[in-house]
Amino acid sequence: MKPKQPIEYSTIGILSLAHMLNDMYSNYLPQMLPFLVAATALSTTRAAILVSAFTISSSFIQPIFGYFLDRQGKRWLVHVGTLWMAIMLSLTGLVTNYLLLVLLATLAGLGTAAFHPQASTMITVVSGDRKAVLLSTFIAFGNIGFALSPLLLVPLFQTYGLSATVYTVIPGILVALLLFFFAPKNNVLGGNVPTLSEVLHSLQTARKELLAITSVIAIRALAYTGLLTILPLYFQAQNLSSIASSHLVFIMLFSGAIGGILGGYISDRYGRKLLIVSSLVLTTPLFYGFSHTQGILSIVFLALAGASLLSSFSVTVVAAQEAIPNNKSLAAGLTMGFAGGIGGLLVIIIGHIGDLYGLATAISVLFFLPLVAGIIALFMKNRPSAKAERIAAR
Repeated sequence: MKPKQPIEYSTIGILSLAHMLNDMYSNYLPQMLPFLVAATALSTTRAAILVSAFTISSSFIQPIFGYFLDRQGKRWLVHVGTLWMAIMLSLTGLVTNYLLLVLLATLAGLGTAAFHPQASTMITVVSGDRKAVLLSTFIAFGNIGFALSPLLLVPLFQTYGLSATVYTVIPGILVALLLFFFAPKNNVLGGNVPTLSEVLHSLQTARKELLAITSVIAIRALAYTGLLTILPLYFQAQNLSSIASSHLVFIMLFSGAIGGILGGYISDRYGRKLLIVSSLVLTTPLFYGFSHTQGILSIVFLALAGASLLSSFSVTVVAAQEAIPNNKSLAAGLTMGFAGGIGGLLVIIIGHIGDLYGLATAISVLFFLPLVAGIIALFMKNRPSAKAERIAAR
């Protein structure tokens, strides 16, 4: 009998902490935008391009990293990637040239592109027989970091100005040091190495299912990234204070983190397709409920919409890994990376809509997109739930 692999909880904790910081940095630029617009009269389109530059570089490179990491682990990617992104973003508040800002945003994105596939693989390696639940926890920590970003960064920029970005390199240095000393070693990261022809065969065999999954993720990512970009500008135009705006964005994102955990649990019991379709279809009316009500009821609608939008976040990653089970890092790169990058690229169009027809119109378009993603999710393969598979295996 094969000995049971121990679960390295301390390593998982450090990797999850690093993911929380990494995704907090990933939501860095949207928090800067209202201050950049006030200081430089940046157009909505240019603001969207700045966020898209980071999203595209952080996303499109991930499948490449994923493919090579399926072949051979490179532990240095997690600590160097974290430090690189922290340094690049800490410089953004010190420059005034727009093209240089776009360059820094693009370079910063490479750091998170290096971190995510390797860190996800590390979690799988040290999680013993609890890989699914611990990977979901790792992803949830990232979503919490995303949610904390407006609470931490907006007061910093409002109090000390954009030049305070230089101080945000400090947590990146500390977490990079933790990863340098405590991330799993290269000699435990190897595995069965698929050849390029085997990878291409897997992609060809599952092409229809992967097309549906990546389309759903791209549209959801467009709605998600678009809201992160446009909502702070929209709240600013509504004369809402930066602090109040940051609280609303935090509510949406933190609810999304909780929704992601619940979504993983529900999909295990009732099936991934059912969870993905129903949650996305429900998101659109919830967002419209937020925009057409006031007070506490409006905040409740926003929280429910955030939870519904992100409840399928980790579920779609698992769905892609089930479609190409021998290429899990590549699947993670395609879903968390490439598909998300497509959505990030299209945010530029949303920014242009905001310039031409107003921010309210751009927000309304973003609210409608999850419904479109939910309809496309109907074309996904309907696999048995994890609960049903466990029962059948008894």
